Amino acid sequence: MAKNRELGFPARDAIVAFIRAHPEKIGTREIAREFGLKNADRAELKRILRELADEGTIKKSGKTISEPAVLPATLMADITGRDSDGELIATPTEWDEVENGEPPKIRIHIPRRPQPGTAAGVGDRALLRIEKLEERDGALYRGRVIKVIDHARTRVLGIFRALPGGGGRLIPVDKKQAGRELNIAKADAGGAEDGDLVSVDLIRTRGFGLASGEVKERLGSLASEKAVSLIAIHAHEIPQAFSPAALREAEEAKPATLKGREDWRDVPLVTIDPPDAKDHDDAVHAEPDPDPNNKGGYIVNVAIADVAFYVRPGSALDRDALTRGNSVYFPDRVVPMLPERISNDLCSLVPGQPRGALAVRMAIGNDGRKRSHSFHRILMRSAAKLSYAQAQAAIDGRPDDVTGPLLDPILKPLYDAYAVVKRARDERDPLDLDIPERKILLKPDGMVDRVIVPERLDAHKLIEEFMILANVAAAEMLEKQALPLIYRVHDEPTLEKVHNLQEFLKTLDLPFAKSGALRPSLFNRVLARVKGHDSEPLVNEVVLRSQAQAEYAAENYGHFGLNLRRYAHFTSPIRRYADLVVHRALIRGLGLGEGALPETETVETLTEVAAQISVTERRAMKAERETADRLIAHFLADRIGATFQGRISGVTRAGLFVKLSDTGADGFVPIRTLGTEYFNYDETRHALIGSRSGAMHRLGDVVDVRLVEAAPVAGALRFELLSEGQSISRGRRREPTRDGSRAQAKAHPGNKQRKKDRSPGKAKPGKSRKGKASKDRSWKP
Repeated sequence: MAKNRELGFPARDAIVAFIRAHPEKIGTREIAREFGLKNADRAELKRILRELADEGTIKKSGKTISEPAVLPATLMADITGRDSDGELIATPTEWDEVENGEPPKIRIHIPRRPQPGTAAGVGDRALLRIEKLEERDGALYRGRVIKVIDHARTRVLGIFRALPGGGGRLIPVDKKQAGRELNIAKADAGGAEDGDLVSVDLIRTRGFGLASGEVKERLGSLASEKAVSLIAIHAHEIPQAFSPAALREAEEAKPATLKGREDWRDVPLVTIDPPDAKDHDDAVHAEPDPDPNNKGGYIVNVAIADVAFYVRPGSALDRDALTRGNSVYFPDRVVPMLPERISNDLCSLVPGQPRGALAVRMAIGNDGRKRSHSFHRILMRSAAKLSYAQAQAAIDGRPDDVTGPLLDPILKPLYDAYAVVKRARDERDPLDLDIPERKILLKPDGMVDRVIVPERLDAHKLIEEFMILANVAAAEMLEKQALPLIYRVHDEPTLEKVHNLQEFLKTLDLPFAKSGALRPSLFNRVLARVKGHDSEPLVNEVVLRSQAQAEYAAENYGHFGLNLRRYAHFTSPIRRYADLVVHRALIRGLGLGEGALPETETVETLTEVAAQISVTERRAMKAERETADRLIAHFLADRIGATFQGRISGVTRAGLFVKLSDTGADGFVPIRTLGTEYFNYDETRHALIGSRSGAMHRLGDVVDVRLVEAAPVAGALRFELLSEGQSISRGRRREPTRDGSRAQAKAHPGNKQRKKDRSPGKAKPGKSRKGKASKDRSWKP
């Protein structure tokens, strides 16, 4: 690579190649030094780097430059426009701009004779097969449309608020549009009533005043249904109604019989679930292994509802299930993947009733390791339906009328087997993050009663570990049979994220010496060092953000978080399509009868399915999170001016996100309200730092805030920060205003980025400079 200036200005490809060759972060200075560029050439270099970042070829974060994250071979993308040649350009649907910079551009290849369902246009969402381009002409990837998933949406979703005399206002439900109401004339109201969730077409915009819209569809009344979840269901286009054909198939389904099954009705399997569970699709049983060669070992049986018996490949039920991908759980309702006739009746393992199931019998050694396993298609009869707390209370010496007779013959062997299994789990040392999960409890009218953090019991851990064992056994069995399957995979953190974490931990004087292969134990050692310290929540949050997100894939690259080489979801086909595919593959591979995976299903076709259900899973998570935000914003709407304690849960150039301690509600503190000085964003420290005082507001800090504004429809809250920042410069502290609050910050002279962040006008609750609220980056096993 030429460093001599006499060879001329370096080509774009040479610059990109140098960035690729240095996965650690570099900057303009290092690039200029590599190519021997003088000060006069810096402006041209910066222009080229800006162009490369705009087209997604490189990632620019502040002064640092790196190669963007590599896209998978199959992914969901949104078609955003056309290039200068008229070709369609797309960007990934799931892309974190805060972590990864600008999304890479994908040039869509359109064949002369497109297959049915692949004709895409601007605004559409499509499943693409991706290949990387060598040239750098405005796009980094080429994509071919496998299937158009969703056509362009030109409508705004919102709540209609009636005005005297007719007509009204539309309150948008999108957090990004909070505060941007639309005017609805009386003639355009379409019969909408106050409190209706409606879909509106934008019919006129103005340079000043409100834009206007026309109601095209009434989607339901929040005033009568008290169902805030209805907003997320329609905003994310989550299917609610099953097709008539699917409902007909469900009603015509007959209960499973003993034909083609082993009789396990005398095995005392029990279900252990949350107290409000409506379906019970997994049951467990354990007993000491009678094999004299496995002294101290156990036989653990896990039985899962035989959904594949009722939902056959290519059927109407199957098509509806794939479209949904998974069930979606809201505080007030469930949008199921399958009709209730299947999920709550035929496939619910209710006590005393014969039910078809697919079971795995596992022999566990006294060291906790699985020695062998076998799969069986069975007819079972659950011995009892227990809640987690009920099972735990019995083990802790407080049995009730149901658990008393079960304690010695059933519950104690289960817990004894778990104690053995836990030895191998502890030795495996999976990622051990401590992130509390909150649960919203509702009143009869559908509004929030309170928010709790359920206690994490051994009963929860027992079921979790037995399900993980069963999932591993399913993956191992199918690999042994050389059959295609959908894995549950979780990639290890990228080198860049590991480097960022190391730099952050240095600011806390915490070592993170990576040598050899990356293992969860490296992160666990850091987490153990901060256990019980003030920095524990902060470090747990930053370690979480360094992790990749779990997904489904037909190609296996392991599960980093669980520290497992092979892992597949087998244990909940009622609510996850991936599990249904695994059941079908097992039936095919082991010759267990009807409902097998078709011979036409290959790695290629399952790759498409995996990409699709990974997107529906993200959709469900986002809808569930937004509904929780809206419910809590409703709960807090009448407490404007009240003060709360919380922790800083996110730091951006635009301000701070704060999560309240009692409710878990997330709100935003705009940077311009922090004080009378300019605040710098420190990416390494995850902090905003005052340029004059050195006052630092850092991720994880405990702070007091005042609620300034609530937008319940959008689920957005805006806070005012009351707490002083930590000082990082010799005893200097920020200067509060007379009333103790923060005055508006003054613009920093000569800083264009700062001016951009401080655009005038009303602050939008929960909105950052890029229009992105804080995100839950959790990985799911």
